[in-house]
Amino acid sequence: MLITFIRSIILYIIVLIVMRFMGKREIGQLQPFELAISIMIADLASIPMTEIGIPISRGIIPILGLLVMHLLISIINLKSLRAREIICGKPRILIYRGKIMQDALIKERFTINELEERLRGDNVFNIGDVEYAILETSGQISVIQKPNKRNATPEDFNIMPNYEGISYDLVIDGKIMNDNLKKLGKDYQWLKKQVNKFNMQPEDALIVTIDGQEQIFCQKKEK
Repeated sequence: MLITFIRSIILYIIVLIVMRFMGKREIGQLQPFELAISIMIADLASIPMTEIGIPISRGIIPILGLLVMHLLISIINLKSLRAREIICGKPRILIYRGKIMQDALIKERFTINELEERLRGDNVFNIGDVEYAILETSGQISVIQKPNKRNATPEDFNIMPNYEGISYDLVIDGKIMNDNLKKLGKDYQWLKKQVNKFNMQPEDALIVTIDGQEQIFCQKKEK
């Protein structure tokens, strides 16, 4: 029982490291070759995890081999457009200038109901509002709505919004984010002064953030 427990931990760490090397894509954004490798890694890890009679190396070595294969294919994709099309395929237009491309739906084995479901996932509830719909190689659908159906932007009203930048975490659960303070050119004394305005110490905060306008958000941890 203890051996199975230890083998499970080792294989979990190996799989976690391998998946980390594979990148940060979400599952729905994996290319076909990435999805195939992910499934195979899960299968290879499960066998030596439960079968004590099988050497654990028989799971680790094939997993590392798949990692090498993944890195090799990724390099080939970066170097060759033709190879990228063969391995990953090409995007296909499903709706072109408001017209549903039936031939494209048939080739991709897509039904109208599936297309409508995907559009609803992009908050488009009327297929007649779509100017273009493109099926990406990852399986995601990119949607461009007709001009009169798109959300208005400040540019439409000749408005230039102020620069917002990004928000930085300064404190998370009482832990000071020193790297972020350095990026902002701030130090602990500055942070302490800002947090004191909320009648607390930085170590007592659940979260402290600062946005591009240097607005501070702070919330105290509950005891």
